[in-house]
Amino acid sequence: MAIPPKILIIDDEPDNFDVIDTLLDNQGYELSYVSNGKQALDLLGYFKPDVILLDVMMPEMNGIEFCQKFKSNSLWKHIPVIMVTALSSKEDLSQCLLAGADDFISKPINGLELRSRMRSMLRIKQQYDALQETLYLREDLSNMIVHDLRNPLTAIIMSAEILRITDYSPERQEKKTSQIITNAQKLQAMIDSLLIMAKLDSGKMIIHRTDTDIFDICLSAISDIELTINKKNIELITKLPEPGTLVSVDASLFRRVIDNLLSNAIKFTPEESQISFFAEYTSSGKFRIQISDAGPGVQEELREVIFAKYEIGNMITGAYQIGLGLAFCKMIVEAHEGYIKVEENHPMGAIFIIEI
Repeated sequence: MAIPPKILIIDDEPDNFDVIDTLLDNQGYELSYVSNGKQALDLLGYFKPDVILLDVMMPEMNGIEFCQKFKSNSLWKHIPVIMVTALSSKEDLSQCLLAGADDFISKPINGLELRSRMRSMLRIKQQYDALQETLYLREDLSNMIVHDLRNPLTAIIMSAEILRITDYSPERQEKKTSQIITNAQKLQAMIDSLLIMAKLDSGKMIIHRTDTDIFDICLSAISDIELTINKKNIELITKLPEPGTLVSVDASLFRRVIDNLLSNAIKFTPEESQISFFAEYTSSGKFRIQISDAGPGVQEELREVIFAKYEIGNMITGAYQIGLGLAFCKMIVEAHEGYIKVEENHPMGAIFIIEI
């Protein structure tokens, strides 16, 4: 349910509030009233309106004084203020605008004019809120990218430093060199994924579909993870279709999707557990992939959130940052006019399902 816009009315005459209340009836606003500027300043410590209707002529602190103080506060200055005034000279109206008012309306108040100006100011506030949300999302994305890139970069630096200062045998040098190459390839893959996502977002990414044997893609992906799952003593259960049936996909992008899902499954599955990788052609002529793990699973309320680019989720076992992998999968699958979802894997774990 949408939250109604909050309107704060500051006027020393209660009858004026009754008039505004009547004129804005059935507009879906939540109206609050205070009788002077000082009360309003106290209220703003815990109440954030979307628009303020401010009477100019008030005792103790008049509307212009309040507006100057209000607009000088960085926490409040983005909130639109409509001055309600009986003053009509250009000098008086200019003084209201110089104090920081965003608009004004003359007394006696006309209902049609009031509703129009209110909608206009609410649009401005909503645009500001949307911009702030975008800025917050960009900040979260930057933090997420740094988080995702730091681990392989740290591994590269540490391995290179160890090679520099340590007199290793040729075998151990080869091992460290392989670690450097592997982590550099991870960095390259992350950067490539970010570029692909940016192109998809801007509409500049072209999906190059070719008739592809999914059996070959799945078999290649399984081959590449054998060393990793052997290290964790994870059993991989597979069920693949017969080779030779073709599906129209962008083979390189679709392989990235499978790699991301298998990597997640390995990451969250404890040692000496199982991962399953099933692929099949459906009766409707589509292709379906199902990757199951034995990890902590995904809470029901997070099963949509985890595919969003900028979200941070919580696993059952604690907090973790999702990163861009699942968002990338969703964008690629949907670019192929398919869908991706996650379900519970009884008794424990998660099942990621793709259908194209």
